[in-house]
Amino acid sequence: MAERAIEPAAAPSIEERIYIASQWRLMWWRFRKHKVAMVAAVVLAVFYLVALNAEFFATSDPRDSASKRGLMPPQRIYLFDGWKPSPHVFAVSGERNMKTFKRVYTVDREKKIPVRLFARGFEYKFLWLIPTDRHFLGVKNARAEETLFILGTDMQGRDLWSRIMYGTRVSLSIGLVGVSFALFLGIMLGGISGFFGGWIDTVIQRSIEILRSIPTIPLWMGLAAALPNDWSVMKIYFAITIIISLLAWTELARVVRGRFLSLREEDFVTAAEISGAGWLRIIFRHMVPSFASHIITAVTLALPAMIISETALSFLNLGLRPPAISWGVLLQGAQNVQVIAITPWLMIPALPVIVAILAYNFLGDGIRDAADPYSQ
Repeated sequence: MAERAIEPAAAPSIEERIYIASQWRLMWWRFRKHKVAMVAAVVLAVFYLVALNAEFFATSDPRDSASKRGLMPPQRIYLFDGWKPSPHVFAVSGERNMKTFKRVYTVDREKKIPVRLFARGFEYKFLWLIPTDRHFLGVKNARAEETLFILGTDMQGRDLWSRIMYGTRVSLSIGLVGVSFALFLGIMLGGISGFFGGWIDTVIQRSIEILRSIPTIPLWMGLAAALPNDWSVMKIYFAITIIISLLAWTELARVVRGRFLSLREEDFVTAAEISGAGWLRIIFRHMVPSFASHIITAVTLALPAMIISETALSFLNLGLRPPAISWGVLLQGAQNVQVIAITPWLMIPALPVIVAILAYNFLGDGIRDAADPYSQ
């Protein structure tokens, strides 16, 4: 008797794949259909790549200044020399106008400076480990610090492109660190409030109401004035991060409290209590993962608020102060209409702020829609 051939198992249908898929896989399938959110995710990935390798993408040392090139307008990069592909910039020379006492720059079209990828420049440590002097963009047979100014220079003659690269690292890292603090405080205090209830809930909720009732600008002004002037940049950085996070956890704590009030009577919570699990294990092991998608959405929407807070505080000279470099610090040079009219390129640091905030909001919308994979 011939053995019966074993037929290969049929591939599961689309409906079967949906039924057996995990929550995270369902979210990923829905998120991929949100094209705007996918583009926003790519844009943010580029931002964080720049933040991680700011020295590599910078063309010069952001603290290298020279009065002879102060307020130089952006240089144009020419990609072709006639019909021949040859990226280059023209040399720029400046001299003082003795009538207006302003520095006037002229382009020398007879002197072309080739622009190269992965050119040599100032030395740094790649990823803080590997010594190198290679940069993404530079010039050939010349110093980029003296010849290449893609976005112009500021009042002290510092390259604006390089300063934006370094500012991206500081501004985005403040958002991540601040959200991490706010996330921990929001989940911990909101979870305790909703899990235990009673007088603990009353104390935490009244504290939240007091914090939310304080006007933010006067509070920031008082806290900024309280920071010692002799503090280092690193100390001020962490102080501003903690201040922003201490004011940002209240909204998340209320959301977590509401979810905990509805979850603490569920059977799986009761089973965990009967089995002898502690309240910390019940909160972080059983209750928080049940609405982790909502927390992720809240984080993506809180990050732009953190970045805006740091930028606004630094712009008003209430946050980070020079020699620190952030988007808000860079915008301090464009605080009056006259400067904007004469040197509009000093407003360029506002562009990455706008792009990053929009990308975060689009990403948050996509995650929020994907968090409910069974909706139409």
